[in-house]
Amino acid sequence: QVNIMESGGGLVQAGKSLRLTCAASKRTSHNSVTGWFRQAPGKSRDFVAAINWSGSRTRYADSLRGRVTISRDNVGDTVYLQLNNLKPGDTAVYYCAAGGLMSTMTGQYSYWGQGTQVTVSS
Repeated sequence: QVNIMESGGGLVQAGKSLRLTCAASKRTSHNSVTGWFRQAPGKSRDFVAAINWSGSRTRYADSLRGRVTISRDNVGDTVYLQLNNLKPGDTAVYYCAAGGLMSTMTGQYSYWGQGTQVTVSS
């Protein structure tokens, strides 16, 4: 079993930045890719970004490219999601997930955290 934990969410004003953190209890071949998704109230869970084991490959949602950056610290096996120039429309619960494929689809990720709330005020 792999446990995923997110942190770093909060309430921020529009235009500000946040850095979310994701930590996994262990890494296996089945969770070599880490992805971030977000879900606003009443909406589907949407892909934000993903990164591979080494950090050499990343993938972003087209709508967020340029405002988000995913990175990882392999010493501590921690993945970060930097959110810049936040907008009220970015308000959502942000989930970290781990899986074996660099995918935009939730079904490709086997392990999920509980989520961290990001609220952006205007």
